[in-house]
Amino acid sequence: MDAKGKNDLTTTERISGREVVVTRTFDAPARIVFDAWTKPELLTRWWAPASLGVTFISCEADVRSGGTYRFVFAHPASEQPMAFFGRYLEVVPPSRLVWTNEEGGENGAVTTVTFEEKNGRTLVVMHDLYPSKAALDEAIASGSMGGYDETFAQLDALLLAL
Repeated sequence: MDAKGKNDLTTTERISGREVVVTRTFDAPARIVFDAWTKPELLTRWWAPASLGVTFISCEADVRSGGTYRFVFAHPASEQPMAFFGRYLEVVPPSRLVWTNEEGGENGAVTTVTFEEKNGRTLVVMHDLYPSKAALDEAIASGSMGGYDETFAQLDALLLAL
């Protein structure tokens, strides 16, 4: 990802040394989009980019302020499962989620996602705030931000099916 990446539907922009914002509008009401972000049985259907061969092993989410989450994935290039985990700092259905990304240790971002509904469509804005410019630079260099277009397209497909 460059400092700014875009396709017709999903926009990814580095807005400062420590921040990245990803936006996309979905053709579904906010409560349905929010459910897709908070219910494990829906999250497992869109969260990981299918083209990478990543599959869910488990998905645990206690979606409430102070609750925790743990997503464990298998990947063909890795013998060991990959775990992503953290705490929900703020949960305001169906408009806002804030969580930590503790698998990154000191370099983990805090993610804030807002859901704004207009005329039955929902603008999703995902904001990652990293503790330092170096931590964000490292996340970009690792390629971990390259899957937003695909995962959001998978979410779009899921929402159309619901």
